[in-house]
Amino acid sequence: MKDYIAELNVAISAVKAAGDFLSSQVDLQIDSQEGKDLKLAADRQSESILIEKLGNTGIPILSEEKGFQGEEHPEGYKWIVDPIDGTVNYYRRLEGLSCVSVALWKGNQPVLGVINRFEQNELYAGIVGNGATLNGVSIKTSGITQVSQGIIATGFPVGRDYSSESLQHFITNVQRFKKVRMLGTAALMGVFVASGQVDAYMEESIMIWDIAASAAIVLAAGGVFNYIPQEGGRCICQLFATKELSEAYNA
Repeated sequence: MKDYIAELNVAISAVKAAGDFLSSQVDLQIDSQEGKDLKLAADRQSESILIEKLGNTGIPILSEEKGFQGEEHPEGYKWIVDPIDGTVNYYRRLEGLSCVSVALWKGNQPVLGVINRFEQNELYAGIVGNGATLNGVSIKTSGITQVSQGIIATGFPVGRDYSSESLQHFITNVQRFKKVRMLGTAALMGVFVASGQVDAYMEESIMIWDIAASAAIVLAAGGVFNYIPQEGGRCICQLFATKELSEAYNA
């Protein structure tokens, strides 16, 4: 059985290099602003670092800025990378609420994930079936099983439906939880489930690269990942601390 340690080490090297670059930036240049989206020159530069580090593995890369690169892998492997998650937080200097993420998936299943919360010097990593860590120390999801006792992290991704009907449905869902947190970074909200800081994360119409790494880390930490692919690389994503919590919410 493949252990994926070599791939994990490559991913760690990649997110560290990109994080070091992002930490060094002072004057941030906006490439474009469209609707609710913001793109920085630093996105492209961080992406180039990740692609250079991952490019020698022979595994194709799906990236936020450049799309799918390389030939389809015979076993269905692909890297999924996000050069900056929480771009607006990073741009507005909301410290600690942005990160770099790299995931390895096989088909529609996460294999491993690495997230560098570079402003906090926090490195989350996990291999599905082999545990998850924060700065090398083992992490686990919380033991929360009741929706009414859970903290949910969520948000409004760029492509979300903002109609009154959709927003009312959102309110009805989050009202079931004890507390709600909205942090502007899907990757970190997801990985906080893995570390037990929150108990659930969900978003609709979220891009796959925003949650690919945290999904792997949550699974590695003993949690649950529910995933429905949508058009254009979007998906419905749910991450739960326990199977019981997932089942209770979706009953």
